[in-house]
Amino acid sequence: MLSETSGEFLTLHELVKAAREKLSKNIWDYLIGGTETETTVRRNRLAIDALAFRPRVLRNVSKIDCSGQLLRERIRIPVALAPVGSLESFDAGGGATVAAAVKEFGVPLFLSSVTKPGLEATAKAAPDAFRIFQLYVRGGDDFIDDHVKRAIDAGYRAFCITVDTAIYSRRERDIASRFVKPWRTAATGFDFQAGLNWEHIKRFKDKWDIPLILKGIATAEDAALACEHGVHAIYASNHGGRQLDQGRGSLDFLPEIVEAVAGRAKVFIDGAFCRGTDVVKAMALGADLVCIGRLYLYGLAAAGQAGVVRVLELLETEIRTALGLLGVDSFAKLDKSYLHKAEPVRTPHVHSAFPLIEEGY
Repeated sequence: MLSETSGEFLTLHELVKAAREKLSKNIWDYLIGGTETETTVRRNRLAIDALAFRPRVLRNVSKIDCSGQLLRERIRIPVALAPVGSLESFDAGGGATVAAAVKEFGVPLFLSSVTKPGLEATAKAAPDAFRIFQLYVRGGDDFIDDHVKRAIDAGYRAFCITVDTAIYSRRERDIASRFVKPWRTAATGFDFQAGLNWEHIKRFKDKWDIPLILKGIATAEDAALACEHGVHAIYASNHGGRQLDQGRGSLDFLPEIVEAVAGRAKVFIDGAFCRGTDVVKAMALGADLVCIGRLYLYGLAAAGQAGVVRVLELLETEIRTALGLLGVDSFAKLDKSYLHKAEPVRTPHVHSAFPLIEEGY
């Protein structure tokens, strides 16, 4: 069954346009912006666009399986919704609305520790949704332990610690607009994130049994260290280009992480993944899960729960089309032989995956 917005939104770019019309300038800038020159934002897209496909033909693709697997559970597509702060800025229901959407469609949600209505209330709103809790560390060991226990008690399947925010970045769209995020002014304890180190990860693994995911790893060296500490998954990410400026695109550093991990942990990735072909490229390079951030926020802002579901429906359609035209009937048969380096055909930016917007469609 398709979402109630299936007739209204026939393409992903229509949801982007609808979101832009509904959001204030400050929240729109928060959504699309990055740090300083926004070079890392552009390189995320550039890394994806710099790969072309090598399709095979005369394969039986009459039945295509688009599903993935996470924590030994089948998910409808190998996609999760990345943790995003202040979801309530895009829909009044915040995390509860998004949790209901992932339950309806059949993929996981990473719930941010800095979004409303909070850990327990989101779980209560969608108790059967596939939920993973993501933490920004704003306190010492007791702070971490409290959140882990609460997440376990509320039925979260895994625990994710973000590790690339030791220093909060300079997001110049917000600075130039004098926009002070309300969830940031109310928070304290930012120094604890700066002090986070591998001893904290060892302590976590020694004390807790819940699967641990480290988000924000961008090098083979740190991926190898994470594996040595027994994490369940390395989440390859540069925070959507919102932390370190002049960084590499996520898809550029994915291969070295996959090689360093060598099957010892799962590999997740985010960073400008906006189309079904983007997901297929990441999976071909060895990712186990592709996380989307800005993309589902467009749906959330445009039409709430139904908008998020519609984003996922359209993404699934694009994934199925790409797999079929590549000549494979499941992700298990996909590998890097289906990819080839190529010159991008358009200048990368946050919306270069949606060229029809520029043409007035």
